[in-house]
Amino acid sequence: MSFYRIIASGFPDLKKKMKSGGIIGTPEGYIEQAFRGAMFLSFGMGILTFFLALKLKISLLFPLGIFVFLFMVLFFMNIKRVEIRMLNRAREIDKDVLFAGRFLLVKLNSGRPLINAIVDASNSYGVASKYFKEIVRDIELGTPMEDALSNAYRTTPSKRFKKILFQISNSLKIGVDITAPLEATLEEITQEQLIEIQRYGKKLNSIVMFYMLVAIVVPSLGITLFSIIASLIALNIDMGVFSLVLFALTLVQIMFIAVFKSIRPNLNI
Repeated sequence: MSFYRIIASGFPDLKKKMKSGGIIGTPEGYIEQAFRGAMFLSFGMGILTFFLALKLKISLLFPLGIFVFLFMVLFFMNIKRVEIRMLNRAREIDKDVLFAGRFLLVKLNSGRPLINAIVDASNSYGVASKYFKEIVRDIELGTPMEDALSNAYRTTPSKRFKKILFQISNSLKIGVDITAPLEATLEEITQEQLIEIQRYGKKLNSIVMFYMLVAIVVPSLGITLFSIIASLIALNIDMGVFSLVLFALTLVQIMFIAVFKSIRPNLNI
């Protein structure tokens, strides 16, 4: 058993997470990349701290500790990167999963067989179409349609897409009409998105009020009062102070932009 395979055995869910995150390869290969990347960066930092320790005449255990600490941190950060890929992929699917489900429902209501409807969905416009393409590819490689749908259900990181795949797979197994449960699932997803939009509106109102207070009112009044007081007491203010204030205000604006982006619902409206 290879060294990287031994390490990979300590992460039993890594293969499933790689599949969910769309990462091609084996767990051993992924562990090897994470190990080499962490080793390269931590070794470089260890060399720098080694020369720093020689110059400051401190114990050489310091750069060794820095190397071990950075290696562990970077290695586990590289391992956790697959979970970030899963999260991004789930957000990508959720963005237009409702449209993809409705497209599939229209095709089924028009009389198209399920396999043809899935093929049409894989060739349609939208991000979710490429995830239907993965199901079609498995079927074309000889995997039974029920197994292909079950595999997609197990590996997709999107909970909403899981609901659609579950209804399709379950209806196919018990031999009932797919359109009724699929339509009910799409209605449930619609209600979830409406609730998410309503929550976004409530959050947005409070954050906008806080933004107006912190990023507009307080800086405007604060700078005005500070300028008046400085002129009264003959305080010398150079451009460095104003540059520092401008830099702080820029950071505040960037922070609020990031907050607004983070709370926005991941929907195509």
